[in-house]
Amino acid sequence: MMNLSTSYMGLKLKNPIIIGSSGLTKSPGNIIEYENRGASAIVMKSLFEEQIMFETNKALNHDHIDNSYPEALDYITGFTQENSVAEYMNLIREAKKAVKIPVFGSINCISANEWVKAARDIEKAGADGLELNIFIMPGILEIDGQEREKMYFDIIENVMKHVEIPVALKIGYHFTSLVQTLRKFSWTGIKALVLFNRFYTPDINLKTMRLQVSNLYSTPAEQVIPLRWIAMLADKVTCDISAATGLHDADAVIKQLLVGAKTTQLCSTIYLHGPDRITEILEGITRWMELHHFSSVDDFRGKLSVKNAENPVFYHRAQYMKHLSGTE
Repeated sequence: MMNLSTSYMGLKLKNPIIIGSSGLTKSPGNIIEYENRGASAIVMKSLFEEQIMFETNKALNHDHIDNSYPEALDYITGFTQENSVAEYMNLIREAKKAVKIPVFGSINCISANEWVKAARDIEKAGADGLELNIFIMPGILEIDGQEREKMYFDIIENVMKHVEIPVALKIGYHFTSLVQTLRKFSWTGIKALVLFNRFYTPDINLKTMRLQVSNLYSTPAEQVIPLRWIAMLADKVTCDISAATGLHDADAVIKQLLVGAKTTQLCSTIYLHGPDRITEILEGITRWMELHHFSSVDDFRGKLSVKNAENPVFYHRAQYMKHLSGTE
């Protein structure tokens, strides 16, 4: 028998497959299905800061919500009415009753305001950990890079004052000095970095001349983004790393483990292929391990990180050279 178990955020997981935060994890029925298919943990659909602030009667005066955009305010009002904070806490309680695998709460946040008290409510609801999903848009001219980076640290500090459960930080890669910044984040006491968040990008419908969302789901090609940076960070941070974005099959999961990830998070591939994809990926990992005579995930984790790779230049090169590209 292959040993697929791993540790993550201080918890023992039966394998490295986590179902990432999304609409997939907003119902106990789905969560039970994912456990039955072999998932080792799930991250609940994110609770948004705007929801929390709205329910504390502060959203309409919040600095990050511009009252000149009535459509945005209408959206927040309607969304929070249908997705209340109390319902979110109940969902965590129901999930914990329904499954034996760890259940992590998730908050999508953009500031370090009073909403952080909701983190304590998530802990009280029984969540095994909390994932902070942070993205502060780098395109805001009034906020320079140093100030934007400080906001991340402020959020982490404020949340960790309120909870004792392990905290993970899920972020994007829009930092000037990514390795250095992520290393600093790991020193705050967080238990994991989730690399990376994937954001909706705007597009234009030329027929209707209206804005629309582009590329709703990730593609397998995107897996190389976390792969590079996890390989560079695996031996330089003081917390676990979970790979996210572009992981659609067993090969992608194995590659993230080879560069040093403790766990991997699935989302788009479940939307596209259904929960059976979890079983397929686990079977694919097992076959690969048997082929290469590995008896456990720990036997090969990090074997191709920057520290251990025979030719780490592949991770550091940003421009093509003839002997690397193979296209000339």
